[in-house]
Amino acid sequence: MAAWTLSLSIQFPDASHKALLPRARLRKWVAAAQQEDCAFTLRFVDAEEGRALNSDYRGKDYATNVLTFAYDEDMPAGEDEHCQADIVLCRPVVQAEAEAQGKTLEAHYAHLVVHGVLHAQGYDHERKAEAERMEALETGILAHLGFADPYGER
Repeated sequence: MAAWTLSLSIQFPDASHKALLPRARLRKWVAAAQQEDCAFTLRFVDAEEGRALNSDYRGKDYATNVLTFAYDEDMPAGEDEHCQADIVLCRPVVQAEAEAQGKTLEAHYAHLVVHGVLHAQGYDHERKAEAERMEALETGILAHLGFADPYGER
């Protein structure tokens, strides 16, 4: 396993999830999905901010579980050699999904952090083959971290 450089900023607008998601745990999840030098910000938001971001950037007027804003996609080749992204997780949506899917909140957060980190590095799931590749990678990373297959109930 390569040793990649990781710069990680974590933003909690309030303390509600800080105890559940200590910095060391979040860093471990990010590093497990990292495939190059990266600089990430993980931001945990409420439904209002999640909805505004999803509406402004994706034209969808609802809060979603995770949004990834990759900043190196539009940079000229050779100008920046590492991945940069903001990964925004909407706390109420993640919590509701975890409950509805019968998962622990920690397991669902681990999945969505890994998912967001992979998006930041160019992975996508718009086409079936891309989705299968990304889901297989997520499943392997999560298994390495001690979590069950998040897609097990397909």
